[in-house]
Amino acid sequence: MYYNGIYHLFYQYNPYGSVWGNIVWAHSYSTDLINWIPLEPAIYPSEPFDINGTWSGSATILPGNKPAIMYTGIDSRNRQIQNLAFPKNMSDPLLREWVKPSYNPVIDPNRFMNESAFRDPTTAWLGKDGNWKVLIGHKRDSRGIVEIYRSRDFKTWIKHKHPLHSVDNTGMFECPDFFPVLLKGKEGVETSVSGNHVKHFLKVSLDLLRYEYYTVGHYYPETERYVPDTTSSDNSSGLRMDYGNFYASKTFFDQSKNRRVLLGWANESDTKMDDIRKGWAGIQTIPRTLWLDESGKQVVQWPIMEVETLRGLSTHMSNVTLAVGAQIKVQGITSAQADVEVTFSLPSLEYAEPYDPAWVDAERVCGYKDASNPGGLGPFGLLTLASDKIEEYTAVFFHVFRAQDKPVVLMCSGGKMSSLKTDAYKPSYGGFVDVDIKDESLSLRSLIDHSIVESFGAGGKTCITSRSYPTLAVGEDAHLFLFNNGTTPIIVTKIDVWSMGKPKMN
Repeated sequence: MYYNGIYHLFYQYNPYGSVWGNIVWAHSYSTDLINWIPLEPAIYPSEPFDINGTWSGSATILPGNKPAIMYTGIDSRNRQIQNLAFPKNMSDPLLREWVKPSYNPVIDPNRFMNESAFRDPTTAWLGKDGNWKVLIGHKRDSRGIVEIYRSRDFKTWIKHKHPLHSVDNTGMFECPDFFPVLLKGKEGVETSVSGNHVKHFLKVSLDLLRYEYYTVGHYYPETERYVPDTTSSDNSSGLRMDYGNFYASKTFFDQSKNRRVLLGWANESDTKMDDIRKGWAGIQTIPRTLWLDESGKQVVQWPIMEVETLRGLSTHMSNVTLAVGAQIKVQGITSAQADVEVTFSLPSLEYAEPYDPAWVDAERVCGYKDASNPGGLGPFGLLTLASDKIEEYTAVFFHVFRAQDKPVVLMCSGGKMSSLKTDAYKPSYGGFVDVDIKDESLSLRSLIDHSIVESFGAGGKTCITSRSYPTLAVGEDAHLFLFNNGTTPIIVTKIDVWSMGKPKMN
């Protein structure tokens, strides 16, 4: 949350080790969303209503400029219930201490509900009827549900007679997020805004599949229903926040810059023993701004502008020809920590291979049409975190296919060559990019940081986060290459690369 000039990040944390367990709400603060300073944990198990766990939740700023946290506690009966916490001292600018009122829990599952799948309340919004509303993730059998509750005083909550939304055969809806997005422009709006100038966005994290999908649609407060647009696939085949290692994301409205900001969690893909050796596990991704695409069919994500304050030495090139089989090393920057922006110019689409309509699973296609597999128009892109002789690399690339209506653009990241370690999970992540390439160009931005590569295709329409654990491409021995493994040359219209400095990280 943003409060009185300071950003507060609360996150699930084990203070006693680098494997899951003993979870508390750790607390760090920042003035720029880039440099973070740790504080004491804000919430930890201490009362009968949360003695067996303090799990995810959200912050809401109440009237009188008073922050409130609603979180899931695991009570002495091992039920998942919802509790409140408030700052102990409102005059403390860092809000170091939080107290839990004795009237907790404020929401618990009724006897007809699944009390072991009832968690992760959203940021609340204030309806025009004077009621606060909040969503809670739920599951009944295989049906994912977002329950909606209302309250006049933020203390006594009443369950609506039906869910805001539910979908069969998805499993548990974890970490829901629900907020308005403007029909036009890149600015965000406060969570309580409604009207004809906005659509609504609903995101859920799928516990079974460990990824997130979202829909864009309309919220009807009169009936407390959310209806996705017909252009939003409302199941696990729908649009994803990120097509890689990215989960349990959360947004907040940053009123200081009128933007909606998204943070996600990337877990580790190596072994638990590696985590214990490192002494840490799991990272937050770079904060992203989020807005509705001009088409109205999807959202766009882009790294917050503050990340550019870390930029240092740079290299800039234009009109570079990537011949067939080209691997061109980018010089003059620290490739283990870099920000890369590149635009590719495509030749005639007649060179593209035909698209098979059976290719509905982008990740599978990226697996067997990887960076080393020659194609027609692609694969072309970046080899990040690459060793000097390219024994290791994390590829980020496009592959363009010819289809009946318009070209199909596949974006991939990761892959089996990202590490020589045999016990690391090394998938080829992938997603399709809904982009019109009539101007015959494609853009890509990648943020590279030692063990993570966050990539944004076509200005942020498709995002993929990869974790990598190179053994050779480490530190100064990490390199960056432009490559083309298609059967026709590609032109790099422009590439800008910056070495990135190290922020304060707790």
